[in-house]
Amino acid sequence: MTEPAQPAPEGNGLPEAPPGVRDPWKGLRGVMAGTLVLEFIVFALALPVVWRFGGGVSSAGFAVVGVLAVLMLAAAFVQRRRWGLAFAVVLQVGVIACFAVHPAVGAMGVVFALVWAYILHLRRDVARRMREGTLYDQLGHPPGYPPSQQG
Repeated sequence: MTEPAQPAPEGNGLPEAPPGVRDPWKGLRGVMAGTLVLEFIVFALALPVVWRFGGGVSSAGFAVVGVLAVLMLAAAFVQRRRWGLAFAVVLQVGVIACFAVHPAVGAMGVVFALVWAYILHLRRDVARRMREGTLYDQLGHPPGYPPSQQG
């Protein structure tokens, strides 16, 4: 059996992938960045609809939600930084607080907060599996992997 991964040197408490193993954190950061881009698109497309058909939104409310949407897009590009996840979670709190702007916007914030709760659960599960040495890539590959290129 392989040895469990050691904590990362930057002190964030997450194990790092051993040599020769694909980095699972890179994939999870991609999921987080993709979720933020999707959230940006949803909020950018929903806000004009709420403004026009949903009883209206004040100009200040429109500006607040617009700024949060742009910050979501910016947060997608900083997920590899140590503070990227915290930035994304703070944005989720801000979006939920937009219930004051319009209930539909706040409801979308709650839906995305549930998505982020699941992402955080996955993050904890990956870290636990890495510490135990039971992550799929850590178990090794069958003989003959990767398949040789026959030319």
